Amino acid sequence: MKYFLYIITNKKEGVLYIGFTKGLKKRIYQHKYKVHPSTFSARYNLDKLVCFEEFNNEDEARLREKRMKKWNRAWKIELIEKDNPNWEDLYNKLT
Repeated sequence: MKYFLYIITNKKEGVLYIGFTKGLKKRIYQHKYKVHPSTFSARYNLDKLVCFEEFNNEDEARLREKRMKKWNRAWKIELIEKDNPNWEDLYNKLT
C-alpha cells in the first residue's frame, strides 16, 4: 500500500497545510470540495495540491509529516519550488 505526504495551499506563498494519507486523490478531493467544512483547510480555502511525496510505509510517511510540520516556512517553500516553481495545482495530474 502507498502512503502520501502532501502540502496544500490557497495561493502561491499562501497558507500551507501539511498532511498525510493513504488515498491522495480522495483526500485532496475532500479538501477541494470542503467535505469537512469545519477543518483548518476549509476555513482557509486550502484546495491546491502543490507538493507530495510517496512512501511504501505508513510509519515513514507519518514521521516525515511530523518532521516537516516543525520546519520553518522557508524550507517548506524551497521544497515546493524545487519541483513546482509556479505552485501549479497538481491534483489533475494524479492517477
